[in-house]
Amino acid sequence: MFAKGFVLAVLLVGVNCRYLLVEEHPMHLAEDGVILGEDGTVYFSAPLETVQMEPLSRARRQAQTTISVDGKTGNTEFGAKIPVARTDNNILSVTGTQSAASRSLGLALDNVNGHGLSVSQRTIPEFGKQLTAAGKLNVLDTDRHNVNANAFVTKNMPTQFPGAPNFNTYGGGVDYTFDKKIGASLTAAQTDLFKRTDVSALGHLNLFKNKDSSFDFNAGATRSFSPFIPKSSWEPTYGFSFSKSW
Repeated sequence: MFAKGFVLAVLLVGVNCRYLLVEEHPMHLAEDGVILGEDGTVYFSAPLETVQMEPLSRARRQAQTTISVDGKTGNTEFGAKIPVARTDNNILSVTGTQSAASRSLGLALDNVNGHGLSVSQRTIPEFGKQLTAAGKLNVLDTDRHNVNANAFVTKNMPTQFPGAPNFNTYGGGVDYTFDKKIGASLTAAQTDLFKRTDVSALGHLNLFKNKDSSFDFNAGATRSFSPFIPKSSWEPTYGFSFSKSW
């Protein structure tokens, strides 16, 4: 992937260097990507598809910023996803989030078919750190229906509590969207150390969408099950999120 990027950069530099000669030696693009001078000199020759580059505006729209607001707690989280390398089928991005409750930094690999992998480290004040690896598999994608399955594992490292052991939380879920506008998700997470299972059932509705912006509302309920929590009930949750691509 990086080798292709290097070769591409070399080609671009070569083409740009030739363009610097235009005022002194007029040129024109002939067939099959051949750049000729008025005297017939071949300054650059390559297959036409090689010299055609992806529009910069499309590449810029791959960068994304998000703002999420938890309606119950009022916590606001800012996020960013910036591509750093790409192939025809995959994009590698740097990701980050920041809120009053935590901050994170990571990497994400997205496939054109809707699959994805990510790894991130989150720092939580008065607790410690969390290292999370996650994956997403697109199992259905039509004009009106989209279904994704996802799974994750988190290593919890409570550095603010001397002597406390590291422990894992793992889980997964399914997300369904109809007509790119309304959908639902169901997730479950297990923490063996506390014999605890957390379940979340959410619905989401797109309120506004254009080619580079989206505003969404989500609502649902969460519940925790554990012998250390003798009585638990479904707790309502809701929030809003806005995202913009550049």
